[in-house]
Amino acid sequence: METATRMAKRGSSNRMISKLFRRKKQSVEAREPSIEAVEPLVFESNDNEPTLLSPVSQACTQAQMDEPPFFRWCQEIGEEARYHRKQWEFCYILQALYLNGMLAPEKSGLGFGVGAEPLVSLIAEYGASVLATDLAPRRARRAGWVESEQHAKNKAALNERNLCEDEAFEKLVSFRYVDMNVIPDDLSGQFDFCWSACAFEHLGSIRNGLEFVENSVKTLRPGGLAVHTTEFNCSSDDETLDRKSTVLFRRQDFIRLAERLRDQGYIIDFNFNLGDQPLDKYIDVAPYDPDTHLKLQLEKWVTTSFGLLIRKPQD
Repeated sequence: METATRMAKRGSSNRMISKLFRRKKQSVEAREPSIEAVEPLVFESNDNEPTLLSPVSQACTQAQMDEPPFFRWCQEIGEEARYHRKQWEFCYILQALYLNGMLAPEKSGLGFGVGAEPLVSLIAEYGASVLATDLAPRRARRAGWVESEQHAKNKAALNERNLCEDEAFEKLVSFRYVDMNVIPDDLSGQFDFCWSACAFEHLGSIRNGLEFVENSVKTLRPGGLAVHTTEFNCSSDDETLDRKSTVLFRRQDFIRLAERLRDQGYIIDFNFNLGDQPLDKYIDVAPYDPDTHLKLQLEKWVTTSFGLLIRKPQD
């Protein structure tokens, strides 16, 4: 049950979301792609456009950013809604957790590579307990995460936006250094949900990233939920970036992952529709636009954010 304070905040939030929704719907005009990608967008899909109203494993699209859940979660993390894929990643994760009953007291979650993201404190505000994890400082510094301010230096830093009351945050949130390539055995079967936001494409290779996803679901209790976002190669299901600081996962990588997970009884469904709105065809290039950033050019490929939603079966 929600507290009176949260219900009051929700009423105020809903009114502001309605205003933002109307304003943002009027703000975007058709745009031409910013660059001709060396490798064009190639995927066609018979899937309907993905929606945040009933998310599965899916790509970031403009239509989802015009839906009420996107505005709601942007408001709750303290940001004005923009057509930006990183905002979509946070909203996708929160919406998936919310719809599956995970944002609630008595639920426990595990966040991987949390960095400076606002999810930890907002999840705690909903009453769920959280173990937030990130790479140890020395290794994070070598990888450049400290310098780029994308590393969680300590527990207190995870509530810098004050999304959760201090007393509740102190009670519900704990912090631990964890290497995503080597998830400790003592975390197995301990959580109702786990998540990561744009993290496992930085684990050194496509193989490492996919192994992380498989290992992450081992931390779940029966009936648990894993929600991860990452990079998706929109240009090729063959050639891609691998063994780099950032890798691009292909459709074939996700299909193989799903086959392995399904063999173990996990549930995962896909929607590979990449959207057909103007901003779905707009390809951003460096220096990136802070307000219009759904797809971008990385070397010769076009990439966007993609969410994975995996359910562990009940015993």
